[in-house]
Amino acid sequence: MSKKLVSLILAALAAVVLSGSLALVSAATVLKVGASPTPHTQILEQIKPLLAKDGITLQVIEFQDYVQPNIALAEGELDANFFQHVPYLNQFCKDRNLDLTSIAKVHVEPLGVYSSKLKSLRQLKEKAIVAIPNDPTNGGRALLLLQRAKLIQLRKDAGLAATELDIAKNPKQLQIKPLEAAQLARSLADVDIAVINTNYALAAKLVPTKDALFIEDKNSPYANILAVRTKDKNNPALQKLAKALNSKIVRDYIVKTYQGSIVPAF
Repeated sequence: MSKKLVSLILAALAAVVLSGSLALVSAATVLKVGASPTPHTQILEQIKPLLAKDGITLQVIEFQDYVQPNIALAEGELDANFFQHVPYLNQFCKDRNLDLTSIAKVHVEPLGVYSSKLKSLRQLKEKAIVAIPNDPTNGGRALLLLQRAKLIQLRKDAGLAATELDIAKNPKQLQIKPLEAAQLARSLADVDIAVINTNYALAAKLVPTKDALFIEDKNSPYANILAVRTKDKNNPALQKLAKALNSKIVRDYIVKTYQGSIVPAF
């Protein structure tokens, strides 16, 4: 065999090896996941090394609101999102005619009542201003919490989607003020009490187990979930993401880091 022929064969083999390597690189899976900063992004950061072992690169895109993550997911800008509970997802999909679904429950963030002016709900005066989330699901959840705190009474048929119109009894004539969830912690100086989602409470340096005047118990049905487009629910990479979010790594991180402010839902 001539040296020229050998050189051509070696060159051809090198090209095959190189193209194979490039194919492996191009085949690496990238998952784009939308999330709230706290604690969702923090939790996702914990599983990046675990997913990397399976050839999956996790890109986390932070959102400061509860609307855009679902819109971006439905429009294909994201592969999944992690920021909401099932009642909110269901209501959002119903209102916007979207086809999204949950593939994993991850943690529960107890909703809490906070104040920068009061030490106890017993100090709440008549006609006090009470801020609650303005989205239908969390707004209803907040009203149910206020009912549990014996501040108001809702109609018996109000359900999870209760609104201010469902308040049957309001002994202190509390003024309910719906605000965007992300604004609630910042509103504390301007209201008497505010019902705040734990992720925003933590971002505002509030400690739910210490600072909340009243809080949901750990049996709350509002577990935060990993949502995907329904057509993609069996996607192998997304299933690995779901499995990673239900791993011992995540459980241990939640228990150690949040010490009861957030609890695993698996």
